[in-house]
Amino acid sequence: MNITLYDLSVWVLPLVIAITFHEAAHGFVAHRLGDDTAYKLGRVSFNPIRHIDPFGTLILPAILLISHSPFLFGYAKPVPVNFRALRNPRIGMVLVAIAGPVTNIVLALIAAAAFHGVGLLPANAAQWLFDNLKNALVINVILAIFNMMPIPPLDGGRVAVGLLPRVLALPLARLEPFGMLILIGVLILLPLVGSQFGLNLDVISAILRTTTGYVIRLILIVTGNT
Repeated sequence: MNITLYDLSVWVLPLVIAITFHEAAHGFVAHRLGDDTAYKLGRVSFNPIRHIDPFGTLILPAILLISHSPFLFGYAKPVPVNFRALRNPRIGMVLVAIAGPVTNIVLALIAAAAFHGVGLLPANAAQWLFDNLKNALVINVILAIFNMMPIPPLDGGRVAVGLLPRVLALPLARLEPFGMLILIGVLILLPLVGSQFGLNLDVISAILRTTTGYVIRLILIVTGNT
């Protein structure tokens, strides 16, 4: 595959924006709720340079794009949050965690609404803007849905820890060091093992794809793009 600057501009640009705003939102809400850890480190900022992880934000998405991966994702440097410093640690944890996915849904709504202005531009510029907006819509919804999976350290896991009764929250919280291994297991290893036995064990990815599709269609309806 011959990757072009055009391909990079319509995929990496919306991905960098989505990830940057996601992380900045965590830091902003944490600061408002009493934890200034991220603020002191300059992470309450929408400047991408402060959040970019060279591998997760740039190299990994480029590799996936070049390798014809059916999905494109990445990550930024996580914003440090001291949940004990929040005025109400449990509820604060929920609000800080959900701030990222909510921000991504807002960005997806803005991208979808902006479709209405594409026709005002010259043809070449209109196509470039349309591709950026289309990818921004998809990327932001995928980030929001994926991050709301109830597995720490994903945002959904921290929301669950903050809302569940203590007897359930504590065991779930203890999974955080192993969260990424669990994700790799259920999203990559389990489907691979299943395929060896002729079984479709790609259940989680199927749920994520279906949910993402529904949310994208809802956003298109809400923004008058049907």
